[in-house]
Amino acid sequence: MAQGQASNRETYLTGITTTGTPHLGNYVGAIRPAVASSRNTGYRSYYFLADLHALIKCQDPEQVRRSTREIAATWLALGLDVDNVVFYRQSDVPEIPQLAWLLSCVAAKGLMNRAHAYKDAVQKNLDEGEDPDRGITMGLFSYPVLMAADILMFNATRVPVGRDQIQHLEMARDMAQRFNHLFGDHFRMPEAVVDDNVAVLQGLDGRKMSKSYGNTIPLFLPEKKLRKHINKIKTNLLEPGEPKDPDTSPVFQIWRAFATPAQTEEMRRQFLEGIAWGEAKKQLFELVNEELSEARARYESLLEDPGHIESILRQGAEKARAHSAPFLDQLKKAVGISSLI
Repeated sequence: MAQGQASNRETYLTGITTTGTPHLGNYVGAIRPAVASSRNTGYRSYYFLADLHALIKCQDPEQVRRSTREIAATWLALGLDVDNVVFYRQSDVPEIPQLAWLLSCVAAKGLMNRAHAYKDAVQKNLDEGEDPDRGITMGLFSYPVLMAADILMFNATRVPVGRDQIQHLEMARDMAQRFNHLFGDHFRMPEAVVDDNVAVLQGLDGRKMSKSYGNTIPLFLPEKKLRKHINKIKTNLLEPGEPKDPDTSPVFQIWRAFATPAQTEEMRRQFLEGIAWGEAKKQLFELVNEELSEARARYESLLEDPGHIESILRQGAEKARAHSAPFLDQLKKAVGISSLI
């Protein structure tokens, strides 16, 4: 059996693109469940900062550096167990882009043509009467290959993704199968892990909370700014005493993502009895602030000590490369790139 296939133990892998500041939607949808999973000793887990992917979207070097620092500090402040998982910066593992090239040589262009991000970019250009490839880089076009390399380098078998990312897992499987067919059995087949119970929060304007909409509530805002952002959440014109529908309210939705079941039912009752919007937002601020206050203090302390963050990332890269370096040597030999003696 090939070195990359040496264990039947499940391997989880999660990547975080370093293009922005984490917000409440990131926290409840991805960070909080992943941090909880990091304490599970029953499987191997890899968590990485996807700074190479960030270059597809962002050409501002300082933003990429700042986002890398902030996201790393966020995960550490929230309790990521770096002794139990491999936590690394993607660019610190040079074997990943090398594997991406090997996979590029077996990836069908027709498969890449069907990637959602590329098709959407082409369609947007056509809708605007432009050349179909205007502004489209090879980074965007070949993004699924780099993502496949992220996954296959560590033979991840379980990859938590949103439904919009399932296609990329299917593409990774296609490349792995083609490589195995040509060069022997090296890669395990990754599976997408989609949790439909993970909360998707609405932002300040009622749309999905997203940096692209500019409607986010940053995760570690100081208390005064957190209160101010929560007070900006869109509500209707119903007066105090008038019953309000909790299931259509961004205020209630965020409450439910942070509250216990008992707290959720109590707030639902208050909505139906006509709680004032100002009071609902006041209670929401207190709930969110209570959960995040200790982590916020750790986050601010970490930002003041970038050397500590860097040390943790470099230790993670060493652990990652203990696998990736010999595995890439194996793959290079398989394709015929090796010493002549």
